[in-house]
Amino acid sequence: QVQLVESGGGLVQPGGSLRLSCAAPGSIFRTSTMGWYRQAPGKERELVATIAPSVIGGRSNYADSVKDRFTVSRDNGKDTVYLQMNSLKPEDTAVYYCNARSVITHDNYWGQGTPVTVSS
Repeated sequence: QVQLVESGGGLVQPGGSLRLSCAAPGSIFRTSTMGWYRQAPGKERELVATIAPSVIGGRSNYADSVKDRFTVSRDNGKDTVYLQMNSLKPEDTAVYYCNARSVITHDNYWGQGTPVTVSS
C-alpha cells in the first residue's frame, strides 16, 4: 500500500505561517502530480494547490482563495512536496491532505491528513 507521510500541521495565530511536508515513495513521486487538498468541518474536500512532475515542467496551480499566500514546491532529491502557508486566516482552518496522482496510470493516493487551526 502506497503511503504518503504528512507533517507540519498545528495551531497558528492569524497572520502566521506554517509549512506542510509530504513524503512519498520515489517511484510514485517522480511521475505524479502532487497536490494539497483541505477539508473544513461540515464542508467538502477542496483543492488547495498542485504541482506537476518536474519531467513535464513542474507547473503549479492554486485555488483562488490561497493565491499569493501559499506556495507549493517539490524536492525531487527528497521525494517530498511542501506547502508554505503565509498570512494564514481563520478560514484556512481545515485538515490538509496530501495527494499523489500518477500522470501515467492515473492512480490516486492520499495521505492521512494533518490538521491546521488558525485561531487567536
